[in-house]
Amino acid sequence: MLDVVWLIPALPLAGFVILVLFGRRLGEPRAGYLAAAMCGGGFVVTALTFFDMLSKNAEERSHVVDLFTWIPVGSLEVKMAFLADPLSITMALFVTGIGTLIHLYAVGYMHGDPKFSKFFIYLNLFAFSMLMLVLGENLLVTFLGWEGVGTCSYFLISFWHTRESAATAGKKAFVTNRVGDWGVMTAMFLAFASVGTLSYKGINDAAIGGSLSQVTATAIALMLFVGACGKSAQLPLYIWLPDAMEGPTPVSALIHAATMVTAGVFLMTRMNPVIHEAYTWAPMIIAVVGAATALFAATIAVAQNDIKKVLAYSTVSQLGYMFLAVGSGAYVAAIFHMVTHAFFKALLFLGSGSVIHGMHHEQDMRRMGALRKLMPVTAVTFIIGWLAIAGVPPFAGFWSKDEILLYVYANNRALYVVGLVTALLTAFYMTRQVIMVFFGEARWNDHSEEHGAHGDFKPHESPKIMLLPLVVLAGLSIVGGALQLPFTKDLHFLEKWLEPVIEHGEASIKGSWAYDNKYVLMGVAIVVALAGIAAAVSVYAKKKVKAIEPEILANGWFYDRLVSNFMGGPGRKAFDVVAWTDANVIDGAVRGTGVAVRSASGVTRRLQSGFVRAYAAIIAVAVLVMLVWFVYRGIA
Repeated sequence: MLDVVWLIPALPLAGFVILVLFGRRLGEPRAGYLAAAMCGGGFVVTALTFFDMLSKNAEERSHVVDLFTWIPVGSLEVKMAFLADPLSITMALFVTGIGTLIHLYAVGYMHGDPKFSKFFIYLNLFAFSMLMLVLGENLLVTFLGWEGVGTCSYFLISFWHTRESAATAGKKAFVTNRVGDWGVMTAMFLAFASVGTLSYKGINDAAIGGSLSQVTATAIALMLFVGACGKSAQLPLYIWLPDAMEGPTPVSALIHAATMVTAGVFLMTRMNPVIHEAYTWAPMIIAVVGAATALFAATIAVAQNDIKKVLAYSTVSQLGYMFLAVGSGAYVAAIFHMVTHAFFKALLFLGSGSVIHGMHHEQDMRRMGALRKLMPVTAVTFIIGWLAIAGVPPFAGFWSKDEILLYVYANNRALYVVGLVTALLTAFYMTRQVIMVFFGEARWNDHSEEHGAHGDFKPHESPKIMLLPLVVLAGLSIVGGALQLPFTKDLHFLEKWLEPVIEHGEASIKGSWAYDNKYVLMGVAIVVALAGIAAAVSVYAKKKVKAIEPEILANGWFYDRLVSNFMGGPGRKAFDVVAWTDANVIDGAVRGTGVAVRSASGVTRRLQSGFVRAYAAIIAVAVLVMLVWFVYRGIA
């Protein structure tokens, strides 16, 4: 199966081509089922590849498939090649698996949309691009997928482009990601200049072997981190992700839960030997930015009223957790949390979509309440996702978050405290969301002037094709923690699987106080999660304490507004100066050089008259000048 790993991205690509040619003819729902089948086919091939790889020894679990030489330019030879190893196959498993569930869900969610087939064209193209990103054998193939998912996110976020907010959100995501792309491109230039290759194996082997200098390794690591900040929505480039909720809910689940936003974490893990060989302050920067992002986004989430905005800021916060793990050398924990997060966050997003569908496209949680009786399947599955993200054992999110906190405690106590506070806030705002949506009073039947337009209907449960993915993801959110249980080494399945990829960069905490007292830290994490839940119940369910939701938090610390004002004011003027300089100074110098050459050539052309007499006169004058010169030199 390792030799046909190219089939994994090829199947969604085939779906894209078929839908482009025959999508309208297929119509609804056949276009959606075809797209889901192609993504599902990719999952089947990935699963077979996984079992084939599992049957081999650890040192044999890396296989490169060369399709053709893509770019042969001088000493730069880039092949269109795929790398099948434990990390890429892990990523491909949940990209195709959860992607298939989201495709099926979208068949029901997008029912009746006039651009039904076009939506699935974009979904299949996105799946192909994401698989190219994770399966690429070198940075350039990965960058092809990296740009592909960026383009598809623009198409999908602004899918309902007749709404100005959706069109603006799509452009915002596209432009913000270009900043990160600059970082990845710079890292590629540095890698090729230093090592002479863009192959992951070549770059990582150079870092391990010591032929990559520490300065260069640090520069490459930080430039890749800039790219990761753009794609994975870290400070200061997170601003595109909350606005991306303007896209259809399946887009939110696909892009912001399981796939695109985890690309940055994947890339940092893939290049872990380079990060390990960098100066020690480089991974510390990654950890600090991750912790700051996690806490910053969590504080904003506690005051959001849009059901999808809460989950958007939650995604930013959880991604911060993953980068905190990367910066602490806990690559297994980062991938572990990435996988469990894909389960429970996809569940929560799809659950929110089910609520929005049943509420006739209402997204304001203040107009919901008591939906558990009318939407029982959605409620039960959403509650499972809530318990998973809140860090309640034995749900999946508890185990992955606890392992991150364990490594962070061993690495930096101050960042551990930030991680605990973030965990507390996560449990608080997710409990708040569950109470406002599924419990309390039914505010959707309020006939006041403010809500009158929403009081003449009764919410309803979603169709079965939307509920099936919720049930599957709920099951994964319960048992997903079994991938890496902390009790004995025999239960560290994910660590053993990923060991060939992360063995050089993974931090060792054996012998540390954290490792010897991990059950104490586990107990602390449980108490913190339960405290967050209890606080939210006291405020929003029992109403013993008045809710405090400052405007500054509701407006995201006004950071987005500050950036927008700067870009529209001083930033716009600065860009105008740059544009003027480019048009008049840079282009002026180029045009001036051309004018000077043309003027000089005009004078020279006059000398080339074609008359023999003129040439003889010039030669005579030249000879006379030379004679005068030699006579002068002789006298002197």
